[in-house]
Amino acid sequence: MTETLAWRGEITRWQGEQATYHLLTIDGACAEEITVHERLRRLEMGGRRGFGSVKVVAEIGGTRWKTSVFPSKTGEWWLLVGKKVLKAEDLAAGDAAELTLELL
Repeated sequence: MTETLAWRGEITRWQGEQATYHLLTIDGACAEEITVHERLRRLEMGGRRGFGSVKVVAEIGGTRWKTSVFPSKTGEWWLLVGKKVLKAEDLAAGDAAELTLELL
């Protein structure tokens, strides 16, 4: 059974050494639910996925894609938002986005 979460957050821009990334930071109760899901999956499967990530189906507006969310050291989770999604939904850094996550 899959779990679906809703989140509203601001798209932030992060400049890496070799590229620029756009992401949504998920915190609060939504982040806690992702953490519980990850721990249960780890117990079930006997190990962690790369970087402790969780597979999801993300949806912003009419754009839906399969990806992963990644944990931070502070208990938040990060969802990378690609250029195709930003363009399709006419979004940029600083814009608020309505996100639906289906935890896989």
